[in-house]
Amino acid sequence: MKPVIALVGRPNVGKSTLFNRLTRSRDALVANLPGLTRDRHYGEGRLGERPYLVVDTGGFEPVVKEGIVHQMARQTQQAIDEADVVVFIVDARQGMTPQDSLIADHLRKTGRPLSLVVNKAEGMKHSAVVADFYELGLGEPCAISSAHGEGVRDMIEHALELAYAGREDESEADNAAHGVKIAIVGRPNVGKSTLVNTLLGEERVIAFDMPGTTRDSIYIDFERQGRPYTLIDTAGLRRRGKVFEAVEKFSVVKTLQAISDANVVVLLLDACQDISEQDAHIAGFVIEQGRALVVGVNKWDGLDAHTRERFKTELTRQLQFLDFAKFHFISATKKIGIDPLLHSVDDAYAAAMADLPTPKLTRALIEAVEFQQPRRKGPVRPKLRYAHQGGQNPPIIIIHGNALDAITDSYRRYLERRFRETFALTGTPLRVEFRSGRNPYVDRK
Repeated sequence: MKPVIALVGRPNVGKSTLFNRLTRSRDALVANLPGLTRDRHYGEGRLGERPYLVVDTGGFEPVVKEGIVHQMARQTQQAIDEADVVVFIVDARQGMTPQDSLIADHLRKTGRPLSLVVNKAEGMKHSAVVADFYELGLGEPCAISSAHGEGVRDMIEHALELAYAGREDESEADNAAHGVKIAIVGRPNVGKSTLVNTLLGEERVIAFDMPGTTRDSIYIDFERQGRPYTLIDTAGLRRRGKVFEAVEKFSVVKTLQAISDANVVVLLLDACQDISEQDAHIAGFVIEQGRALVVGVNKWDGLDAHTRERFKTELTRQLQFLDFAKFHFISATKKIGIDPLLHSVDDAYAAAMADLPTPKLTRALIEAVEFQQPRRKGPVRPKLRYAHQGGQNPPIIIIHGNALDAITDSYRRYLERRFRETFALTGTPLRVEFRSGRNPYVDRK
């Protein structure tokens, strides 16, 4: 599971600027969910080989008890509860304020690992910048400039050290989990808990749970028709005895972590609700992570024929980028369509983990090029010579040749479609990468 870093502080100390730097651009936002994200955004960052999730919060005023500021404080508190480490940001230009002291007192009581960061310190002497903030009693302050990038790498290295130090060994859950790891995700009240309970509650199912690597993660092993699976909880489940009383709960962080850790994601939609941007955000993150995907449309039994056709039209229009995934129309309550959905999970997992031999890949590439050659770029036409597999979950196909930087996006999509059809890669994203050979004459005059 990726560690979670929450950025907390009073208004205008530079949290969003630091968030944008850590996620490299505002395009890195993976969730912007109405009602859940007032001044709270989620994105991905990476330091070397270590990925992490970062949460940007609104200005924190923990003593306010009403109004919109109180609602923002509640959002910030949820981010703190979900975090592995809290980065408390203060302003070097303004110095320490009474509100900084109040926030420090509140954060100290949470018991979360804390990193004190003094922002906007560009052009200032380090000793003078941090001196006042020792009074907060939160250890050595780290001076940075989120706008200019000064000190940011050292800051995130320290935060990640704190995050990993406060967690159990990540390999324990991986070693303990058996079978295909499935994350069931979706908006609140679409029936995630009902589907989980249906999967676990039938007579031929054997289930037990175990703690995951982070505070609230639950891995639930079960067997269905003799095949082992592991559910990664995103629906607020707790102990095995409470599975059937599970309350629907939505946590963005838990959802993003579950998607990252799963082999296959089941995106659950509600046929009685319109498809929203939130559904598309979640689906987009699944693709970014390269996870196999099955889409379940729940509560299908309650719709008439006209409403079903209208919903399918809307489904095709808004989620057309999921054309690689299987769609199932189910009723979790009445146990309709559950076995076909799990069959598609098995197929998607098999596709994601497929072994693609180099001779067959190269043959498929040659046939694709013979059927449709890439466009010329000026006097040059790209030459695609051979292909081999570069990874699994998702499958990565690496194509070697000459002048491949001239390959268009539309031709890349054409190749993806041909490979998908040739190797029956249904249910998984597929990535095609190009590597051009060096021109031996490029340096000759």
